[in-house]
Amino acid sequence: MTRTSNTPSDIAPSDDAAPAAEGRPFSQILDRLRGAGLRPTRQRMALAKLLFDGGDRHLTAEMLHADAQSANVRVSLATVYNTLHQFHRAGLLREIVVDSQRTYFDTNMSDHHHFYFDETGELSDIPGDQVEVAALPPVPDGMAVSRVDVVVRVRPADA
Repeated sequence: MTRTSNTPSDIAPSDDAAPAAEGRPFSQILDRLRGAGLRPTRQRMALAKLLFDGGDRHLTAEMLHADAQSANVRVSLATVYNTLHQFHRAGLLREIVVDSQRTYFDTNMSDHHHFYFDETGELSDIPGDQVEVAALPPVPDGMAVSRVDVVVRVRPADA
């Protein structure tokens, strides 16, 4: 994926950055963070640009950290983890737990499910209307189903 320069100085509105204006390259990201109730700090802006400028993506914290390093954005892996979880809690990302060792974050917030490719560790979207859940067990008293996430694990047929 080709990217323009994403050094911190390129991405860096301060915490008190002016409101987004037409034609500003980061105005959509600034609006997205503010709309989610997050302050547009330098690191959040840099990571949000990497996350949201390339269309829908599935990535781990380690993958985003590598992207940041490649773009000369100096940020620790711990900060990447914290930021991804903040974005998730703010409703900007979906968290997909594949197993106890691997969690992905998804920029596609539409109703959909996933194929998980065991051999490559990649995720692929399945449109929400292509999965039918026939029945669910009764939910505990006082609770309601908020969402059903389906991850279909696949491997080559001859493996």
